[in-house]
Amino acid sequence: MPRRKGAPEVNAGSMADIAFLLLIFFLVTTTIETDAGLDRMLPPMEPPEEDVVIKQKNIFTVNINKNGQLLVEDELMDLKGLRKAAMDFLENGADGSCNYCQGRKDPASSDNPSKAIISLKNDRETKYSTYITVQNELVGAYNDLRNREASKLYGRDFTDMEAEYLNPETPSSVRDDLKDKVKRVQDMFPQKLSEAETSTN
Repeated sequence: MPRRKGAPEVNAGSMADIAFLLLIFFLVTTTIETDAGLDRMLPPMEPPEEDVVIKQKNIFTVNINKNGQLLVEDELMDLKGLRKAAMDFLENGADGSCNYCQGRKDPASSDNPSKAIISLKNDRETKYSTYITVQNELVGAYNDLRNREASKLYGRDFTDMEAEYLNPETPSSVRDDLKDKVKRVQDMFPQKLSEAETSTN
């Protein structure tokens, strides 16, 4: 009777090559999600020609502490009242030069929209979601005022006009028409939102 040899072996010499090919395949075909970040257009860096003096009454201060509480103009405020307070400040029109402002013309508040600055300061331990919510409310105040004026002038919202203007699929003739309209409304309420250095207390 013939003698049996050992069990047949599987040739594993090419297993490393197969594993390497699978690794390459998955690296090439997998997409990695990346955070989009904030959609903010920063102004160009321009050195000031001279020292600019800003009156304290033209600065609307908003502080966020680590607990998410708002201190607006040295008074505690709920988030739901922030947009209205910012709008009242922006269109106060104390110096009388703003003929489209509907504010109270309080001499202790901002002179006109071109001089009004909103200063946002937060604690280092402030939750990111709170910070973004507050910032959205402040930008919303600008957009509400711009929407009101755009509706008066052009019969449509500023936010819609701006979105259409910034859309790359919009025909160039429409974009050229929207450019001056968007710029005019932006100049009526220029967005001056200053972010002060974060504090640790």
